[in-house]
Amino acid sequence: MLDESLLDAPDALTRADHRGLLRDAAEAGARVRTALRHTAEAGVGALAPEGRPRAVLIAGSGAAATGAADLVAALTDGAAPVTRLRPTGVAPAAGALRWALPGWAGPVDLLLIATTDGSEPGLALLAEQAYRRGCTVVAVAPGHSPLGESLGGTHGLLVPMATAPNEWADSVEEDTRVTGPGALWALLVPLLALLDRVGLLTAPPETLQRVADRLDRTAERCGPAVVTYSNPAKTLAAELADSLPLIWTEGTAAAPAGRRFAAVLAELTGRPALAAELPEAIQAHGALLSGNFAGGTEPDDFFRDRVEESQALRARVVLLRDRPVGGLTAAPAARELALGHDTAISELEPEEGTEIEALAEVIAVTDFATVYLALAADTTPA
Repeated sequence: MLDESLLDAPDALTRADHRGLLRDAAEAGARVRTALRHTAEAGVGALAPEGRPRAVLIAGSGAAATGAADLVAALTDGAAPVTRLRPTGVAPAAGALRWALPGWAGPVDLLLIATTDGSEPGLALLAEQAYRRGCTVVAVAPGHSPLGESLGGTHGLLVPMATAPNEWADSVEEDTRVTGPGALWALLVPLLALLDRVGLLTAPPETLQRVADRLDRTAERCGPAVVTYSNPAKTLAAELADSLPLIWTEGTAAAPAGRRFAAVLAELTGRPALAAELPEAIQAHGALLSGNFAGGTEPDDFFRDRVEESQALRARVVLLRDRPVGGLTAAPAARELALGHDTAISELEPEEGTEIEALAEVIAVTDFATVYLALAADTTPA
């Protein structure tokens, strides 16, 4: 159950936020600026690439790294094949994962490693393997981590992860504390700047500065002091209480934002969510609108014990939209299907701007909504 009264009690929200999630979400814009500074100091802007890489390989662990890889693949929009390397098994060390390069990877390919930890031995071994194959290796990781030390400036380029706004990390302990929503931007911004430099997408520093500005404005609209009725993140959190979110996306930028929303909901709140792209989502999730999760299917038994029984989950469509491909939209059909099955709909559409700015706004609102759900729920995962 969601304690909706907590949403409009800023002091109580702050006391409940033991992990600093609200501050982390609010500092996303500052994290972008810090990441840009780290990127410049690492020398990314001075690189003189001889041409585009044949393929881009991305490896990393954790939700932030997975989200960054998904966003990079969407934003490059086919300029070069982008492959996310998934762990192929476990390494000899307890709990360690192993990654491996595909057999065809070689000197004309680019390996990107993104991690908020940097102590994974499997990623260090992957970087070493790529160096021996002649691949170009670029990592975004804590500067004092084992991965950063293994690159050593000779086996690849390290961009120190932005662990806090306008501050370099001074210890491994500080590095590994970055686990909130803002960690995505600490990993993503250097990757975008690098891929802009090699010509696979358009993300010059001025565009990324506008992304930081958009994140700041969104944080002002979604902050804890803004009341629920005028706060899009609190409104979305209240709407998703006791629901199974069906996140339907439309547009290139919205698709990875929807998948990230589902992943962060699971990570921070422990609640399930399903994400799919329109128009395929209509068929993929259609059965959920008429099954056990359908709206309006709760039995109307006046004598049942409403205190002891748990609240049943009801499907709720969350429509995240960017600019539909070709100007055509499946949103009307999606609304008709949901409303025809008495299923409620939440909609989120960003303001005008570049694709990356629109993406940033959608991610920021859904990040704040997830944090409010985590804080106002009865339990918050450790």
